Amino acid sequence: MVLSLLALALAPGLAIAFFIYSRDKYDREPLRNLVISFMLGVASTIPAIIFQTKFQPLLDASFSPYSISYYVVFAFVLVAFSEEGSKFLMLRFYAYRQPAFNEPFDGIIYSVMVSMGFATFENVWYVLENGFATGVLRMFLSVPAHAAFGVLMGFHAGLAKFDHHRPILRLLTGLLLAIFFHGGFDFFLFLQKNPNVTRYVSTGILAFGAIVCYWIAMRLAWRAIRIHQNLSKEVFENP
Repeated sequence: MVLSLLALALAPGLAIAFFIYSRDKYDREPLRNLVISFMLGVASTIPAIIFQTKFQPLLDASFSPYSISYYVVFAFVLVAFSEEGSKFLMLRFYAYRQPAFNEPFDGIIYSVMVSMGFATFENVWYVLENGFATGVLRMFLSVPAHAAFGVLMGFHAGLAKFDHHRPILRLLTGLLLAIFFHGGFDFFLFLQKNPNVTRYVSTGILAFGAIVCYWIAMRLAWRAIRIHQNLSKEVFENP
């Protein structure tokens, strides 16, 4: 049973990582770099957990537990900022500096590898703790959502690498987009636990809000992948 749950938890992250890798048509990254990026994604859970543990008491002391503002800060700062910020640090200070990062699409490749490392480790914990149904649900929602956030961050990292005028702005744009969509997705899910909100708004409507955030992030991610594939083709054909 444990092995089955473990396989269920590992499968979506590894499958998405392989799929994104297969989209790299021109100058594929060294396997070593990809494995290190994935493992750095796993390691990025540590600073995120430390941040959340340290600031959770401050959040609880500063806001009413059932206020909307509490859930805004919880979703966008405590969760989204800590998790996407931790992933960003791994992307920026390892993959971004690699000589093999030599085409725009590489930003997406490396960012998704980091994101899938994070999401896979997180998924193992959730699935082993909560069981098969949670694993199936997260296979189609949470893990692909982390991938979409990773694509958005990586899209702008790929632009930053070749934009010598505004690289910092590009990098921050990717980070903020990932935080925005991650926070929005989680915000609607977390609100389902707030009795003051569910008294007036059904959990179905709140779930729909999360799905809308998820859908928009996925659409933007697919568009980003197509754009960078075309840019990488131009770089490859006109070095």
